[in-house]
Amino acid sequence: MSGRLTVIGLGPGNADQVTPEASRAVAEAKFFYGYKPYLDRLDLRPDQTRVASDNREELSRARDALVKAAQGHAVAVVSGGDPGVFAMAAAVCEAIEAGPAEWRAVDVAMLPGITAMLAVAARIGAPLGHDFCAISLSDNLKPWDLIELRLLAAAGAGFVIALYNPISKARPWQLGRAFECLTAILPGTTPVVFGRAAGRPDERIEVVLLAEADAEKADMATCIIIGSPETRIIKRGEKPALVYTPRSAAGPRK
Repeated sequence: MSGRLTVIGLGPGNADQVTPEASRAVAEAKFFYGYKPYLDRLDLRPDQTRVASDNREELSRARDALVKAAQGHAVAVVSGGDPGVFAMAAAVCEAIEAGPAEWRAVDVAMLPGITAMLAVAARIGAPLGHDFCAISLSDNLKPWDLIELRLLAAAGAGFVIALYNPISKARPWQLGRAFECLTAILPGTTPVVFGRAAGRPDERIEVVLLAEADAEKADMATCIIIGSPETRIIKRGEKPALVYTPRSAAGPRK
């Protein structure tokens, strides 16, 4: 008997940014697996069960959820933001690929959510208005040398760069080193957006120039957007400035 597993993105934390599709899936599921702060966002009924785990236990969480779904239950795996962006959707796919045959028979659905870079971008203007990429600074699952290579390649190609997982107690130096790498490629006047907890009561959005970017402004709740050389800041007097990247690009200088 095969059940159903739905991977749900809850957005950046503002209840108004949870999609109706995600809300319906929450109402239909019986068992919920996720990082405790994400599960705490849910208003579950007495007949619904939450199974909380630590933030770095993604693969074991996915396996546990698949075991329950394979038994015929309606299961939800909960992510903040979008589950397909550095989150649980990939962990579920990884578990299915390496797991027993019965896991492949489970009905699986991935439901999108508003990811951090979109929430931060909307707060400040349109910094993602032209080509962009997202890079996680966590070197738990990939070597730091590869991260540096990608940072330099993206900056050299003129991408706006959204940085996820920028800093933590276990990874205190990586963001500062990332700024050093980018400064070697990009002008010091490149806009940098620090977007912490976008849409939540403790939101903090700050725009600085790359030459002044300070890693201490960030924590794990921060998504950082590094502009391209074409990204602009529009001053508006007493109103907040707008940061945007024009829809056109001049191309590489020869």
